[in-house]
Amino acid sequence: MTASYSDTQLLINGEWVGAASGKTIDVVNPATGKVIGKVAHAGTQDLDRALAAAQKGFEIWRDTPAHERQAIMRRAAALVRERRDHIASLLTQEQGKPLTESRMEVAAASDILEWFADEGRRVYGRIIPSRNLDAQQIALKEPVGPVAAFTPWNFPVNQIVRKLGAALTAGCSFLVKAPEETPASPAALLQAFLDAGIPPGVIGLVYGDPAEISSYLIPHPVIRKITFTGSTAVGKQLAALAGKHMKRVTMELGGHAPVIVADDADVALAVKATGGAKFRNAGQVCISPTRFLVHNSVREEFTEALVRHAQGLKLGDGLQDGTTLGPLANDRRVSAIKKFIDDAVQKGAKVATGGSALEQPGNFFSPTVLADVPQEAQIFNEEPFGPVAAIRGFDDLEDAIAESNRLPYGLAGYAYTRSIKNAHLLARRIEVGMLWVNQPAAPTPELPFGGVKDSGYGSEGGPEAVEAYLNTKAVSIMAV
Repeated sequence: MTASYSDTQLLINGEWVGAASGKTIDVVNPATGKVIGKVAHAGTQDLDRALAAAQKGFEIWRDTPAHERQAIMRRAAALVRERRDHIASLLTQEQGKPLTESRMEVAAASDILEWFADEGRRVYGRIIPSRNLDAQQIALKEPVGPVAAFTPWNFPVNQIVRKLGAALTAGCSFLVKAPEETPASPAALLQAFLDAGIPPGVIGLVYGDPAEISSYLIPHPVIRKITFTGSTAVGKQLAALAGKHMKRVTMELGGHAPVIVADDADVALAVKATGGAKFRNAGQVCISPTRFLVHNSVREEFTEALVRHAQGLKLGDGLQDGTTLGPLANDRRVSAIKKFIDDAVQKGAKVATGGSALEQPGNFFSPTVLADVPQEAQIFNEEPFGPVAAIRGFDDLEDAIAESNRLPYGLAGYAYTRSIKNAHLLARRIEVGMLWVNQPAAPTPELPFGGVKDSGYGSEGGPEAVEAYLNTKAVSIMAV
């Protein structure tokens, strides 16, 4: 059943409110190109109210015992699970991904929240032996303070959840600037926390002009921690602004994930795993496999199989039964993908399948496989963020490793080989924050999630994610 889509407001101090100015932004369904709702556009007055609420919420939440925070987070996770179909329907209408993928995203959100809720009970300080027996030395872990989060449209629920879960379990309040393109599903997520009994001000949600909001929130003295997911270019700007004001940051930025298919790989497994990952969410995934480096002895077999996989996908409205590939999120992505393909073909690549936008309403682009892609092609140097697999052959594994590490990106990587020796070599040498060997991406909440080099720093998974929201305080108490 399709959820009715309604206008989205701001969440300030536990209440849903419109912008003080009354200003709104249209929300468009990418499968139809039609306006389906509006979202409130926050101004400075709204941000000031949200910041004041976040400060008061922090003062309450930091003094709430960990087991009580855990109970509220677990109640919220249960409500999200109960409301999965409703939230997923909103997500598909505003973002475009198939309903099956939206349901998976919401289900994963509950899992992530539960894991972080429990992890908050394992935040420990320590006792440090003193050189003076009359003194006790301890290290305390304390929440860093109110958090400003900035999240993208490709995973509008889970990109919030990874930040929200870590912040809340550590005792921080949380103010998120969520994507204006996909506002309703984040609002439905946070409604679950309100219904679970979270105190006013602990969570907040705003929308508006991204540059204006970030330039106002990041320097603001209330905010003590910044977390951002998005492009490397924007991430560098925000990190520089945060550094100017000595604000701690977690940055999950762009990627350009290499896929190495060795000569001894299980080709059928490689195609099944990377094919599913490549075209998930129409390729609009930060850890999407993008640069396919395939040993020349199996390159033709791999290419033909990947073409069959792409041709077997059903392109259409994500709400329709059987759809396995939805539209791109906006018309800008359609133009960008077309430029990538035109550039690659001009430089010698061959279109094995797809390669064009559909002549119909909506932002539909056919699943595309490019063969014989030269290294100098734009698609082998810049993140495409679309349903395009670019294949290039190699003869020596060392050459594939060198190509994998050539770019400044270092988020995710994939490899397929039957050799334990090769697997260990790849694990040591590939410069990424996450590497999956002989399997699709499985970013479970207990695993670190983040990149190196220009793909950012910090983690949004595992205990490392919680640590990013904590300060360590040394305390020495002398007996008198």
